[in-house]
Amino acid sequence: MDDTRTTAIATVQIDNDLTRVTEWRFPPGSQTGMHTHELDYVVVPTTGGTLRVRTPDGDFDNALAPGASYTRPIGSTHNVVNESDEECAFVEVEFKQRR
Repeated sequence: MDDTRTTAIATVQIDNDLTRVTEWRFPPGSQTGMHTHELDYVVVPTTGGTLRVRTPDGDFDNALAPGASYTRPIGSTHNVVNESDEECAFVEVEFKQRR
């Protein structure tokens, strides 16, 4: 984690046996810190904007469009950083059980 950045704001909305739903808000200059997802998940952007995703294999920009959902698999490792001047936000839905 870049010590000069603030931490993104995570608000858990639901956490039960099936799912965990978290709203993530990224004020300008904030980040999640490097982490590895232990569950498959879906992201539902609630704002537009671009977040920088830093992975062990390199960095890329992730353009958010409100309502344009995407999914990532278990084991995804990254740090999500807002390098823009605008707040970005999304809702993350993690799946605790598989069929």
